[in-house]
Amino acid sequence: MSSRAERNRLVEANLPLVGYLAADTHARATHIPREELAAVGALALVTAADAYDPALGVPFGAYARRRILGAFADEMRSMDWASRGIRKRIKETVAVRDTLTAALGRTATVSEVATAMGSPREAVSEALADAARTVSTIDDPAARDLVADVRLPEESALVGERREVLEHAIAALPERMRRIVLAVYIEERPVKEIAEELGVTHSAVSQQRSEAVRLLRDALDRYFAEGTVEPVASTRISPAARDAYFGRIAEAAGARIGEVFRTAAPA
Repeated sequence: MSSRAERNRLVEANLPLVGYLAADTHARATHIPREELAAVGALALVTAADAYDPALGVPFGAYARRRILGAFADEMRSMDWASRGIRKRIKETVAVRDTLTAALGRTATVSEVATAMGSPREAVSEALADAARTVSTIDDPAARDLVADVRLPEESALVGERREVLEHAIAALPERMRRIVLAVYIEERPVKEIAEELGVTHSAVSQQRSEAVRLLRDALDRYFAEGTVEPVASTRISPAARDAYFGRIAEAAGARIGEVFRTAAPA
């Protein structure tokens, strides 16, 4: 971007896009917390503004949308609850149900599907329940026409302060997590390529990226917590490691931000 002010303007103007896409994706992927999607999307929006080149002739809203949805897709892949075997069972069960439904002229019952498949009723019922929560594609054409210049007050409030906290939180991540976050969200590199460079598995990179996002979310939750109630941690690292992370943010940030995180740092 030509200036930090212009980058900030783009982030502020398109913040409602994050809220919309997070809500829309969560409606079809209810197993992923909306707050986690929002945190992933906010990070993708900031990094999109940093990397955006107006000379490409692509509107920033469209460019940011692609980056945000890509970040959501990575998050869903890293949290995928269904193995290949489960997905195969879901596909077969739904196919039998749909075939019976077409033949009978009404929705087939669980017992009828179970009989046709020669499977226990409980297994069929579980497969159909899993099918109901299977994630559909997030690249929904309906979202392409979203107008991102409608400001939602509850989403745009304190955006500058959130961005400042987020920048310090990213800088304070453990080295490998920070490298992965920058590679995924800034450089847009494939996870496979990052894994090969680091000498780890694809799964390990995805896990580290997800843990980094949880740490960033914890940092934002810590800073914007209301009252004296300690926010519930979403990260899976030990409390001591989490406090050390907060301590690094406190050391690097100014007095206003640092004071909040010093109260969480080890005595």
